[in-house]
Amino acid sequence: MGKNGYLPLFETRPARGLVFFRSYAASIFIGICFICFHRVSYFPVTERWVWVGMFVAELWFSFYFFITVIVKWNPVFRSTFKDRLSSRFEEEELPGVDIFVCTADPRLEPPTMVVSTVLSVMAYDYPPHKLSVYLSDDGCSDLTFYALLEASRFAQLWLPFCRKLKVESTSPEAYFHTTPEPVDESSEWLTIKKSYEDMRSRIEGITRLGKVPAHRRKEHKGFDEWDFVLSRHHHPSILQILIDGRDPDAIDIEGKALPTLVYLAREKRPQILHNFKAGALNALIRVSSRISNAPFILNVDCDMYSNNSKAIRDALCFFLDEGNGHEIAYVQYPQAFDNLTENEIYGSLRVIMKLELAGFDGNGGPCYVGTGCVHRRESLSGMKYSEELAVELKAMKYDKKIIGSASFNEEDCKALASCTYEENTPWGKEIGVKYGSLVEDILTGMSIQSKGWRSVFFNPQREAFLGMIPTTLLDTLVQHKRWGEGELQIFLSKHCPFVYGRPNMPLKLQLSYCIYNLWAPNCFATLYYVFVPSFCLFRGISLFPKISSSWGIPYLYVIFVHRVHSLVEYVWLGGTVRGWLNEQRIWMFKRTTSYFFAAIDHILKLFGFSKSAFAITGKVADGNVHRRYEQEIMEFGTWSPMFTVLAALALFNLLGLIAVVANNVAIDDARMKIFDIFGFQILLCYVLVFINLPIYQGMFFRKDSGKIPVSVTLQSVAFALLASTLAIY
Repeated sequence: MGKNGYLPLFETRPARGLVFFRSYAASIFIGICFICFHRVSYFPVTERWVWVGMFVAELWFSFYFFITVIVKWNPVFRSTFKDRLSSRFEEEELPGVDIFVCTADPRLEPPTMVVSTVLSVMAYDYPPHKLSVYLSDDGCSDLTFYALLEASRFAQLWLPFCRKLKVESTSPEAYFHTTPEPVDESSEWLTIKKSYEDMRSRIEGITRLGKVPAHRRKEHKGFDEWDFVLSRHHHPSILQILIDGRDPDAIDIEGKALPTLVYLAREKRPQILHNFKAGALNALIRVSSRISNAPFILNVDCDMYSNNSKAIRDALCFFLDEGNGHEIAYVQYPQAFDNLTENEIYGSLRVIMKLELAGFDGNGGPCYVGTGCVHRRESLSGMKYSEELAVELKAMKYDKKIIGSASFNEEDCKALASCTYEENTPWGKEIGVKYGSLVEDILTGMSIQSKGWRSVFFNPQREAFLGMIPTTLLDTLVQHKRWGEGELQIFLSKHCPFVYGRPNMPLKLQLSYCIYNLWAPNCFATLYYVFVPSFCLFRGISLFPKISSSWGIPYLYVIFVHRVHSLVEYVWLGGTVRGWLNEQRIWMFKRTTSYFFAAIDHILKLFGFSKSAFAITGKVADGNVHRRYEQEIMEFGTWSPMFTVLAALALFNLLGLIAVVANNVAIDDARMKIFDIFGFQILLCYVLVFINLPIYQGMFFRKDSGKIPVSVTLQSVAFALLASTLAIY
């Protein structure tokens, strides 16, 4: 029983196995101390700068390990009591929820995928008249509008079907793809499936055509708006309410109300900065405040469909809890993906989403990750948390219907989405989603927390949302380059958590943000460790203690135990051993390319030589690329400087290993002595060669279109030979 006499709507419990983790962390710390003592005590007379470089790299790894330990020191997990929510609030007493879905390019984000996501969130197990779904189309595509029009009609069939069969997931594409035909409801099931396939076929046909035919344009007056569209970057605001929740005729085939459904393409002009996704979300916040003005806002990416029809009720268990709900600004769900291969060839966000965000929660609240998040509208409106506001929130009643039709004007709403509305206003600075960062979500969450609000992380047994992860190596590396650059930009700005977070964010939460803010600087220590030990092998310079020396024990212990713990952690979170190996490979690829280019680009921006750009990750792939992805064959296939760096480093380490093997064969009597002196460097070289096996295959053994291009191979061979020559001479 809570202090106010109510049973709590959620509970919090610490993670299991914390004693084991803390013992492991303490033992690694002791090992690090021994390594540092060795580096200082056995300072060489010659080649001292190489030794200093190794020491500095190891100090950096130690510092980053310390940050990681802070994040994982006290993770918490939460569970909700939806039965208590239902018994405490009648349907009419539940708050309204506005749902934002964002898309930007129909070529990279197919309209069929977008509307499947929209339909999934329209079908939540929640009073439909309390839901309002907004689609922001930053591509201003009539193809997307046509798809949404089709979805608004299909919703009349889909929502009753979901209620009757208690469908999970409520995305029709995912449901019909994964669910076998039921025996007892086969007739209706087949009818709904055929209706969906017919709708999908019409949308895909018009998408391939590239334009909406004249006879289709006559189906809705909204198509007339595209007569004034010059391009996707030059057009007025377009606002169309396809389903009006206030209209008593807006009902499904069972006579039940339908959620409000709104299409918005905000105004764009070539000479005015539109601030990418952050600008789109802020336009939605303003427009929705006039149409529905729900107190809670769920935002999802267009590829992140609802996989759990109870997700909104789960989130409300936190917001409506009488004891602590008033201080919660947002509930963050983890990102999960339905297109992962069995062994996750390009890695995943498994550890981040399932463990590190729970660690953030234990340290003060998870960061906002841009999708799958339910916000309190007041926190996005720039309000600071205070005792006075808490009293208002506790007393708030949610039994109001959405704003009536007479309370807003369509032209006024369009004005709220104009490209000049935000001029000389706090939008993007103090109000709404924050501008000026490639990771606007992280900055926005930090801003909310710095104003005294709390956030919570919730990972239900059934994933709340499922999305799509990049299916090529280049897309993965480019995505992490953007993230790494944006995180570094935050750290080196006035929004650094140690400055921006005071005094409302606890120190442990400020430190937690550094695990991502410092992604990009990780590249320098990693590149040093990947390149210099092999370079010194050519020159006969030892950088580690002898294998036979007792000083080798702390190095072996830290490396071995740290990796074993990583493997156990990964498997405990549901991964496979091969998946963990792929994660280690991608970890190195990201640190030597994505984060390196992110750091360089940000340095150039600081000197005014470059500008930020937002890259959309493709959600579709051609047949050959998709087939190789399913077979877990790494995709290269195009030129990129990132591939040149990866291939050059891989070849250089291979040449170093070949040189060592050749010397061991030539000097048989001294084989053990050589291994004793250079054992750690040789083992490191072996590990790097093993990690880079897909690179060698892509350069020399594969014949398909996904291999490494010949130009990349020639460039990397030249760089590797040059580095080897310099090392020898």
